[in-house]
Amino acid sequence: MKFAGLFGKRNPRRESPTGMVAVPGGTFWMGSDDHYVEERPCRKVIVAPFHIDLTPVTNAQFQSFVEATGYQTLAEKIPDAALYPDADLLKAGSSVFTGTKCPVPLNDPLQWWRYRPGARWNRPEGPGSHIRDRLDHPVVHVAHTDALAYAAWSGMRLPTEAEWEYAARGGLDRATYAWGTELAPEGRTMANYWTGDFPWRRDQIGSWTRTSPVSSFPANGFGLFDMIGNVWEWTMDNYATNDQSGFVKRCCASDCEPGGAFATKVLKGGSHLCAESYCQRYRPAARHPQTEDTSTSHIGFRCVRDV
Repeated sequence: MKFAGLFGKRNPRRESPTGMVAVPGGTFWMGSDDHYVEERPCRKVIVAPFHIDLTPVTNAQFQSFVEATGYQTLAEKIPDAALYPDADLLKAGSSVFTGTKCPVPLNDPLQWWRYRPGARWNRPEGPGSHIRDRLDHPVVHVAHTDALAYAAWSGMRLPTEAEWEYAARGGLDRATYAWGTELAPEGRTMANYWTGDFPWRRDQIGSWTRTSPVSSFPANGFGLFDMIGNVWEWTMDNYATNDQSGFVKRCCASDCEPGGAFATKVLKGGSHLCAESYCQRYRPAARHPQTEDTSTSHIGFRCVRDV
C-alpha cells in the first residue's frame, strides 16, 4: 500500500534520524519456548542495521501529521456495510477499554471492551475526552492503515516483527524481559503494565490508569523507551503461527477475531492492560494477531528507517 505523495510535502523534521536510535544489525534468538505457544520455536534470525523511533509516535507528532495533511483515521470514518455484513452498529468510532466494577471471567474480552461511537485518536475515551494533557502520550486508536500513512508521510516505514523484537531486546541474549530476567528487579516497576486484579482493580503506577507519557520508564540497552507495555505496536508483518499448530490465544488486544475481509498483522510489546494474572505479554518475544482494520485505546506504533 503506497501513501507517499498523497499528502504533499513531508515533514522535514522526520526526514533525518533525529529522535531515532541506530540499531546495529546482527543475529539474535527470536521467540521463546518457555511462554505462549505462538512464540515458538526460539530460533536464530538475522537483521540488517536500521534506525528506530526512540519512543512510540506521540499524540503531538500525530497531530502535526493530521494538521499538515488533513488525514482522517479509520476510526473517524463510517464503516462500509459491505465489509461488515454482521455489524449491528455502523458508526464511526473505536474500541475503548472499560474496566469492570468487580471480578469477571477472564475468557470473555467483551466484558471490558466497548465499541464507542466518536472515539478516535484525539478523543481517546470518546466524545468529551481530549488529549490536551496527553500530547506526550502514545497516539492510540490508529489502525494499521493509519500507521502506514503516518510512516509514509515521515519518509519511514513500520518495523518488521524481527526488527521490532531485536530492538526491544536491547542486546540481551534470550532474556525474558527487555531489561533482564526479573519482571520487577528489586521491586522496581520497569514498564506501564497492569498491576492489581484485571480488569476491575488497578494499582495506579504514578498517576496513570491508561497510557503514560513516553519515556516515563527506563530505556533498554539500545536506549529505547516503551518497547514493553504502555501500548501495543503495529508491525508490517502478516501474522502466522511458527509452530504450525494454528493455535491463537485471544487476549486483551481487542474483541475482534482475526480473519474475515482484512489481513491480520503482528502486534508487539504488550500494553498497559497486560497483567501478571492475565496476559503476560510484556516481553520482547510476545506477539499477538490483530486485524489491520482494528483500532483500540491501547494500540499505537513507532517507525523505522533503513540505514
